Amino acid sequence: MLKLYGFTVSNYFNMVKMALLEKDIDFEFVDTKPTQEGDYLAKSPMGKVPCLETSEGFISETDVIFDYLEDLGQGQALMPASAYEKAKVRELIKQLELYIELPARTCFAEAFFGGTVSEETKDKARASLKKGVECIKRTGKFSPYIAGDTFTYADIMFMYSVSLAGACAKRVLGMDLLEDLPEAKALSELLASRASAQKIAADQKAG
Repeated sequence: MLKLYGFTVSNYFNMVKMALLEKDIDFEFVDTKPTQEGDYLAKSPMGKVPCLETSEGFISETDVIFDYLEDLGQGQALMPASAYEKAKVRELIKQLELYIELPARTCFAEAFFGGTVSEETKDKARASLKKGVECIKRTGKFSPYIAGDTFTYADIMFMYSVSLAGACAKRVLGMDLLEDLPEAKALSELLASRASAQKIAADQKAG
């Protein structure tokens, strides 16, 4: 059985967890925090979560784990069939990570951990997030899912990057991240209604 290392508050852990639940692939949860100590670095070379243990060894990095799960050929396909449409899903995943997740993450210390960030950092994050949302506007289809009419890994990335970035933007930057993208707000509600998302939310609350 696959073993998924991570903890319930981690958005990247929850991305992989949602993929496993959507595919109905059995896995064991190993409660693990990021660390630079002990033997965990042999499993995840940067000490990050999530990390997936397979019968052949360990895999880290969320998008790489997505590819591995898809290559297993088990359960519901979360990638389109054509090479072009697959590339468009991966494009959205990368855009969401680089232009939404990462700019917001520069302000996470103040948003979630009781710290403070400089006004310069906030101004840079605000500008980057505005550009990121415009990028997603141009690439996303929202019909109703972000890459088209089928639920994909890009929706999973959207679910757990945009929600966190939006909360951070509201708390620290005083901005409604999706104010000019009502389609994305509708998608957030659609994704939150999925059984996998509700299971993850319940596990977060319990944990």
